[in-house]
Amino acid sequence: MQNKSTLLLLALSVAVFGVITTEIAIIGLLPKLVSQLHVTSQQVGFLVSIYAIIVAITGPFITLLLSGFNKKTVLLTILCVFIISNLIYATTDVFNLMLVFRILPALAHAVFFAVALVVAASSVPKEKAAGAAAKVFAGVAIGLVLGVPLSSLIADHFSLAAAFYFGAAACVVAFIGVLFLMPSMPATHKVSFASQVSVLKNKKLWLTISTVTLVFAAMFSCFSYVADYLTRVTHLNSNSISAMLILFGVCGFVGNFIFSSFLQKNTVKTTHIYPLLYISVLLLVWWLGFSPMAMCLLTVFWGACHSSGLVISQTWLMREAREAPEFANSLYMSFSNLGITIGSLAGGWFIAHLGAHSVVLSSVIFAGLAFYSIVIKHRSDVKTVCLSEGSA
Repeated sequence: MQNKSTLLLLALSVAVFGVITTEIAIIGLLPKLVSQLHVTSQQVGFLVSIYAIIVAITGPFITLLLSGFNKKTVLLTILCVFIISNLIYATTDVFNLMLVFRILPALAHAVFFAVALVVAASSVPKEKAAGAAAKVFAGVAIGLVLGVPLSSLIADHFSLAAAFYFGAAACVVAFIGVLFLMPSMPATHKVSFASQVSVLKNKKLWLTISTVTLVFAAMFSCFSYVADYLTRVTHLNSNSISAMLILFGVCGFVGNFIFSSFLQKNTVKTTHIYPLLYISVLLLVWWLGFSPMAMCLLTVFWGACHSSGLVISQTWLMREAREAPEFANSLYMSFSNLGITIGSLAGGWFIAHLGAHSVVLSSVIFAGLAFYSIVIKHRSDVKTVCLSEGSA
């Protein structure tokens, strides 16, 4: 039984990798897509931005609409959508058709994560839920860091179509895993739309949502421009940058599991320490960014801290919305995408006005704000406990 649960978590992690790669692989394939679709780079860029916008806006609502369906059926259907979408990307030269098949998986993106995280948590004992989430987020960590360079590498050595077939193959493997390893999970009782949305009345939930947004802004304000930073500040060549990104991804993968073990021991303390540790690493990256040797060592800690923000922020959010876990996870996807957008825009502003070296400081600011939000939320929790004890 335990082996089956482990294999299911592995299948979900592969699925997450395929989903994330589908979303962001286009970034590294932009020049080739311009040629294949006979459009401008701005139009191809729109294929990236429209995906993120749709995820942020529609995620929670579509998750609510599908909350009454069998979770296994939902996951398998969504994986089919991603498989078909990648096959369309590989074979079409019609921009509008590709646009349609960017919109369709974007509509399913948040639902997939919401359901996958609930399935992962339910497949293990309650005290190991954070570890299960970390296994799923391992796919996110690898997808975010390696999805673009791997797809670009495949396109360079084989063909553009092969890069998209790679994304489709990951989803096919995940589909087979979910089909044979996941038990049927029908909705035992359909939670009403109103009761799920009612979690939004919880003021402390909004403090937690602000923390999620700020953590992702901190993560991506600098990381969105990591290649630019390593080129212009550390003065590395393209091969060295690729190696550093792979190191970053591997360390992020490991960091997920390290921090999930800390979360299982003490969620509150781990959540408080995380932004302070991240700030310390970022300040060292800013201070020693000119040294290739120092950056090689710091990338280990930077990657671990960066990707750990995924499982830490998701665990922190789930504490406030246990009665509507799928809706909470869809909120997580929406506001994490909002944080990525805010962070990347802020990082671009810092580079344009203060230079490439300053972009790290934008992440420091967001991490500091995230810590402040966590402190306020914790004080609110303590105050609530004191009031309830006083009235008892």
